Amino acid sequence: MEYNLLGNTGIKVSKICFGGLTVGPLQKKMSFKEGGEVILEAFNNGINFIDTAELYKTYGHIKYALDNFKRENVVISTKSYAYDRAGAEKALMDALKELNTDYIDVFMMHEQESEHTIRGHYEALEYYMTMKEKGYIRSVGLSTHCVNGVLGAMKYPEIEVIHPIINKNGLGIQDGTLDEMISATKSFRKQGGGVFAMKPLGGGNLISSIDECFEFILNQDYIDSFAIGMQSVDEVQDNINRILGVKSPEDLKSRLINSNRVLNIDEWCIACGECVKHCSHGALKIKDDKLLVDRNKCVLCGYCSSYCKEFAIKII
Repeated sequence: MEYNLLGNTGIKVSKICFGGLTVGPLQKKMSFKEGGEVILEAFNNGINFIDTAELYKTYGHIKYALDNFKRENVVISTKSYAYDRAGAEKALMDALKELNTDYIDVFMMHEQESEHTIRGHYEALEYYMTMKEKGYIRSVGLSTHCVNGVLGAMKYPEIEVIHPIINKNGLGIQDGTLDEMISATKSFRKQGGGVFAMKPLGGGNLISSIDECFEFILNQDYIDSFAIGMQSVDEVQDNINRILGVKSPEDLKSRLINSNRVLNIDEWCIACGECVKHCSHGALKIKDDKLLVDRNKCVLCGYCSSYCKEFAIKII
């Protein structure tokens, strides 16, 4: 496995990061044990970095893996939408308790859009910095789908790590082009910031061109690591093989190519529109009392399903 330092944080991370979203209730809905076994397979094969979030509800899956692995050999990144001290404190304490750990390696503000949203969350950021001084957090950062989120991070020296969308098609970038995202991210990296990218396969939408996706992301030398969702031992092994330059068996590759994911809207959807309000990619709309999905905009994050009171939305 290839390892890099995450910017100037002093934290060593594997080139590939386990994207923790996909095993949880927003996507595969695996049990703690089922998802934990997939995570453990990654840990046992050299992946030492895992990304999750308060929203994902996957702390139990990660705890299962940690119960069977050395905590000090794992780098955990999580994130929260908290904007004030009370929310930030709850988010951190919940993470520590549910993961059964004494510290979080990277604690991030979730989905920051610009310097203005960062300013609006500054009370939470101050709390995270205080907790860093006390040893409960090792580094502080933000995740973003926006070029302006990266540019905003550069104005706040407290932000040491960014987690931006970067893939060969620029799928999921909300406010600019792929070239603009790359330029902004390179600038952040030059300042000593750590970079781990998200959605190199566009949330699964680009899986038909997986070879090109990996070639692209591995050639971005300003990226310390990249997070990719994994739901099976097959996916773990294939991703590791790609990092090591080893060719996966044809039967394994065939199974993966034929496992495309889609956002499914069940027939009992009442078209209430709550999911539309919360889809930051503009991939959902109501037309003729039906919920429609724009497949060209949907990045299969599954966030919308958390707002569906009818449980009618899922990734399958």
